[in-house]
Amino acid sequence: MNTTRDLFDPHPLPRASFDGAEYVPEFDAERLTGQLRRVFDLMRDGQWRSLDDIHGITGDPHASISARLRDLRKVKFGSHALESKRFGDRTRGYYKYRLIIGGNQ
Repeated sequence: MNTTRDLFDPHPLPRASFDGAEYVPEFDAERLTGQLRRVFDLMRDGQWRSLDDIHGITGDPHASISARLRDLRKVKFGSHALESKRFGDRTRGYYKYRLIIGGNQ
């Protein structure tokens, strides 16, 4: 498996290979890879965070964060587990997410 890795990173990300009907590598690869790296680097500590929390730190759009979290569950992006937990009440509920490194292997 090809990985994107530096010498100090104990959890390398597989080399990004995004896909989809609207995916155009020359326009999307660098942006999506950057988003994936930012989300992974933040979430790999196993802390619970909402999409707002992640957005506040990475600056990435909520929909993109959600998509990158889903990507991290895929085999080609490391087979990590993503847990979700509902917070709040019935009218103002929201979710928080926690990444478990290698948790789907």
